[in-house]
Amino acid sequence: MKILVACEYSGIVRDAFIAQGHEAISCDILPTERPGPHYQGNVLNILHDSWDLMVAHPPCTHLAVSGAKHFSAKRADGRQDAALDFVRSLMLAPILRICIENPVSIISTRIRKPDQIIQPWQYGHGETKTTCLWLQGLPLLTPTNVVEGRSNRIHTMPGGKDQAKNRSKTYQGIADAMADQWGANNAP
Repeated sequence: MKILVACEYSGIVRDAFIAQGHEAISCDILPTERPGPHYQGNVLNILHDSWDLMVAHPPCTHLAVSGAKHFSAKRADGRQDAALDFVRSLMLAPILRICIENPVSIISTRIRKPDQIIQPWQYGHGETKTTCLWLQGLPLLTPTNVVEGRSNRIHTMPGGKDQAKNRSKTYQGIADAMADQWGANNAP
């Protein structure tokens, strides 16, 4: 399959699909952290390139409820509406199989409820990070390795210039589950 991993600079999800034999490319305005197929630029420029599957991680800066105290300012200056319009563009892409991934956010109230909510501890990581999935043409992800431990490392992560980048990375176990289950279930 030809797979687009949108808004991913880390290459984690992209490389999980490549390891399963798929043609996958990541796309982000940032350069990739791992060598591999990567389009640096606006994903809207390549949405119409005949993809079989897209896993998209739109920036949550103006959407996540963890930043709710800033919502009125973000609504007033248009940042929140622009972020929601971007999510809608991804959801309406001409791609049969789509996953939009984001934390608990206003996508749930302003666009639609997520199809699934997952946690890293369901996929081999003893941590919490509530992650919502909006799915189109894809089955729900099945947990692969439920582990003990419920550390909230992401929420207690120290600040700094790389905080947002570090918080946004997909856990390897989740990326592997996506590639194993969605790649296998939807292979040509």
